[in-house]
Amino acid sequence: MTDPVRWGILGAAKIAREYVAPAIHQATGATLAALASASPEKAAPFRARYPGLRIVPDYDALLADPEIDAVYIPLPNHLHVAWTEKALRAGKPVLCEKPIALEAPDIDRLIALRDATGLIAAEAFMIVHHPQWQRARALVAEGAIGRLLHVEAAFTFRNADPANIRNQAATGGGGIYDIGVYPCLGTRFVTGAEPERVRADLRLEAGVDTFARVWADFPGFTLSFYCGMRQAPRQEMVFHGEDGWLRLTAPFNARSYGDARLDLRGPDGAIRSEHYNGIDQYQLMIEAFVRSLREGTPFACPLEFSRGNQAMIDAILAEGRR
Repeated sequence: MTDPVRWGILGAAKIAREYVAPAIHQATGATLAALASASPEKAAPFRARYPGLRIVPDYDALLADPEIDAVYIPLPNHLHVAWTEKALRAGKPVLCEKPIALEAPDIDRLIALRDATGLIAAEAFMIVHHPQWQRARALVAEGAIGRLLHVEAAFTFRNADPANIRNQAATGGGGIYDIGVYPCLGTRFVTGAEPERVRADLRLEAGVDTFARVWADFPGFTLSFYCGMRQAPRQEMVFHGEDGWLRLTAPFNARSYGDARLDLRGPDGAIRSEHYNGIDQYQLMIEAFVRSLREGTPFACPLEFSRGNQAMIDAILAEGRR
């Protein structure tokens, strides 16, 4: 029997505490071994939930630990590239929170280092591992809604706290980096297509986009979405074809937002619903990473796919700020 992959986490971020640490703990073939944090207060919830968890004093100490097989990085956005590079140079495969970079050329550097070290490095886009998204991709590919003509999406939440990193330009904050990445990635994942042109209208506060409307032209179809950090939570994604449409009711936060349902209206006019509740997409992501590490199974979100998404985000921000 293969020993489980021993994971270390760099930093006690909320997403690590609430989602990824529990996913590692529950995942087949994985074990949560260590957390790097200099803050006893932030480390305390981890220590309470996982009594055997080692707390190490700093990030470099965790990367140097020979008993850590892989690392997860949930640090603020502007630190992702540097610590992903440090992890790879320390011999650790790495799964990094999105966005893994703030500009597409930085991902080129990560691809080069990944290839030079022969280690896995990937972005933690959990949605591509969720069966509702894999089902949506299969349905569109097989023509269940006819020729795809338009995609529309919304993703919002409310966070006006000026101390939060999402509201700070210096740490790579903003709604596009935090949540606008998902409609872009979801569209590209389902269709396999890349945008030919983008337009955007951004609402800025202190250099951070708090609301955005985005339009994109893809080969044969269009995309429109809005995202924001000052509204009540809402999320939805719709793929609209000549003969029908497909809707995901909780596309991005499938467990916490609400009923994860795929509605399909086919050519006969009937709406058929498939339910995907009780699925931990973070756990599926960790297990997929473990399979890639142990068995060489292709990871659903390789850096090349992330690079395409970041190029789209770069174009959106450039157009919106012009």
